[in-house]
Amino acid sequence: MVNNQASVSFDETSKELLSDPECAALYLEECLEDGDIELFKLALKHVADAQVGGMTKLSQTTDLTREALYRSLSKQGNPRLDTLTKVLDAFGLRIGISVKSHSTPDIHAN
Repeated sequence: MVNNQASVSFDETSKELLSDPECAALYLEECLEDGDIELFKLALKHVADAQVGGMTKLSQTTDLTREALYRSLSKQGNPRLDTLTKVLDAFGLRIGISVKSHSTPDIHAN
């Protein structure tokens, strides 16, 4: 017997996964770890769509204008730290600093 039922779309699956704060955090971490800010800004848009329903609702949650969000997260955008903090806060996330897993230069050595 052949199953003619349509499968769940990738967009629906990714939205479902990114609606979970832990999955969203892992996704954003991986995108940021790459060092590609363009990828990270796109990932923020994906999480905004999954968690709050898009940029319009994100602007209401963060008290930032829709235009400011689009500008900050555009290819030419350069989001400020306070903007990133507000956006991540809307997702229930925060920025953190951690030690690299591989060897780093000792800045205290003489």
